[in-house]
Amino acid sequence: MSTRHILLPILFLVIFPMMQAFRSHVPDEVVRLDMEDLAPGTLPPEWKVEATHRRGPLATWQVVDDTAAFSGRRVLALTRTNHSSGSTFNLCWTRDIDFLNGEITVRIRADDGVEDQGGGVIWRARDRNNYYLARYNPLEDNFRIYYVKGGERHMLASARLHLPAHQWFEMKVDVRDDRITAYLNGTPYLDVRDDTFRHAGGVGLWVKADGKTSFDDLTIRMS
Repeated sequence: MSTRHILLPILFLVIFPMMQAFRSHVPDEVVRLDMEDLAPGTLPPEWKVEATHRRGPLATWQVVDDTAAFSGRRVLALTRTNHSSGSTFNLCWTRDIDFLNGEITVRIRADDGVEDQGGGVIWRARDRNNYYLARYNPLEDNFRIYYVKGGERHMLASARLHLPAHQWFEMKVDVRDDRITAYLNGTPYLDVRDDTFRHAGGVGLWVKADGKTSFDDLTIRMS
């Protein structure tokens, strides 16, 4: 075999991971999820419904008409849980967005739930069992950052505050390498460092147990 034929596979093995890393670091790329362009009963393109600790059917996530939407007239909502598992984390997420560093901002409204309410965002998700999570629960009056690894949730930071259910609030997470800063309504409540997941991954929305929650104005800024 010639030296040329030996070098080509080696070059591919070196260059391909570099291309993948470059894809994760597109500077100043902004992705906005505009529910107004989506038909009721659908999901955003390339998004999927899954669950961590799945017990029974998956929850129903869909775009719905909502006269009380934060902006426009449509939201993306978990409308039915379809199960009674208190340990299930209901996910609607995409791997099509490769997020490493930047900001994720979304409007959230806790609509219902006896055992759990509210919800949040996930990022650097590898799959349904491995991701970072920031969430607010109005039943518990707490705002927290976790990492979920192998399906097990580990708390990194927590703050107590009260935001009422049935009203829109804004959640933002700012991610810079191993540093995570999380905001509610513009106030930074949580700041933590962690390097459990160092590589780019998917992003999405998260609701626990029997919670029913609406989401609007999702913006992802990658830097």
